[in-house]
Amino acid sequence: MPVEIAEDIRLFLRQPNPAVMATLAKDGRPVAVATWYLLEPSGEVLLNLDAERVRLGHLRRDPRVALDVLEDGNWYHHVSLQLRVLRIEDDHGHADIDRLSRHYGGQPYPDHERPRVSVRCEVLAVHAWG
Repeated sequence: MPVEIAEDIRLFLRQPNPAVMATLAKDGRPVAVATWYLLEPSGEVLLNLDAERVRLGHLRRDPRVALDVLEDGNWYHHVSLQLRVLRIEDDHGHADIDRLSRHYGGQPYPDHERPRVSVRCEVLAVHAWG
């Protein structure tokens, strides 16, 4: 069941803060990687991956994801999200990765050759620190 996100946390999550996502490998090992994300107006979290990444297989097999969002320049302030994948869709035209790239760097994503997928997640739990 998705949870409501408090407005102060929503404001924090709307900033282009660095984030780390964690998935579970086939053998149960946790795998953590830096990533971009967007908190959508609907409350869903958008992630975007190269369609050939191993972690995409992790998400297809086990929809549980953790996302730790760190305040840019002060990692003592962070928000940890427990997520569940709702759907994985092809990112036709690279529209979602371009949105993410503009949010984080002000420019469209430079590589439009490799296929990408958009992963939309619901927030199951929120923990804020600082």
